Amino acid sequence: MSESVLDLGLQDLPGIGAETEKKLVSAGIESILDLAAALPDEVVEAIGGTRDRACALIFVAQNKLQESGLLEKEFISASEALNRRQTLMKCTTGSKNLDNLLKGGIETQAITELWGEFSSGKSQICHTLCVTSQLPIEQGGFGGKALYIDTESTFRPERLQQIAEARGLDSSDVLKKIIFCKVYNSSHLELVTKNLGRYIEKYNIKIVLIDSVISLHRAEFVGRGNLAERQQRLNMLIHRLLRIAEIYNVAVVVTNQVQAAPDVFFGDPTKPAGGHVVGHACTYRIYLKKAGADRIAIMFDSPYHPYGEARFTINEKGISDPEPKKPKD
Repeated sequence: MSESVLDLGLQDLPGIGAETEKKLVSAGIESILDLAAALPDEVVEAIGGTRDRACALIFVAQNKLQESGLLEKEFISASEALNRRQTLMKCTTGSKNLDNLLKGGIETQAITELWGEFSSGKSQICHTLCVTSQLPIEQGGFGGKALYIDTESTFRPERLQQIAEARGLDSSDVLKKIIFCKVYNSSHLELVTKNLGRYIEKYNIKIVLIDSVISLHRAEFVGRGNLAERQQRLNMLIHRLLRIAEIYNVAVVVTNQVQAAPDVFFGDPTKPAGGHVVGHACTYRIYLKKAGADRIAIMFDSPYHPYGEARFTINEKGISDPEPKKPKD
């Protein structure tokens, strides 16, 4: 990132004086990047005034990032957009089959959703990505640290140690570069997400993993009477993650639970939880399901990936490709 932009303070932006900067910092909006990723209602709550003024301040911050080349301009040609997309980084999942399905791996500036039943491999992919994301860029990694946000008590450092050693890496060094955050309720998750920018900058985070993104909201907002509030809070959470992914140029991976569709009599009745709110906001949606000892990943939704599926297995390396079957005599 451009040092000149990162060296600027909020007060260096037009329309922000010392008092306004103080209010923004008190609300956790400490940098231009934070302001660019903030939601209008947060800025209104921090400084008061009208929503129009809050939107204007956010626009000024985003415009400054656009001038520095850190954020895509609002109006560009399709050829410029293609050139910019070709510079995005992709991280290997550890499985060539899954990488091929994703056309190279997990992508920055996007949210990749992994959904499926329990034991379908969601957490195992997240653990593997914590390790593979630390690989140098030329080896298919991001060359940076990982942030694992745990809402279901699935994080296991000993599993990370096993994956690193099985892949020939220094496990002690790998573990030092994985930042772990245990979240206890939906409000805590929303607060952590709100302050995500400062942690990304502080620890040089390149990939953020949330396992799972909906479990706490689903447990706390029970019943049809609480559905509207739950969906609105999820909507704000997911859209904040998407803005953070774009502005900080990081990859965001979230896992999601499933629910049964009682009106489906033929075919697979399982569908991802969270409804249209989660479905519209996530960039890529991958359905995971068990297939004997292996797992199958299906490209459920994507702006440009064709429909397809990939088979992978879970072993001491985290996830990898299944061993080719030997022909019968």
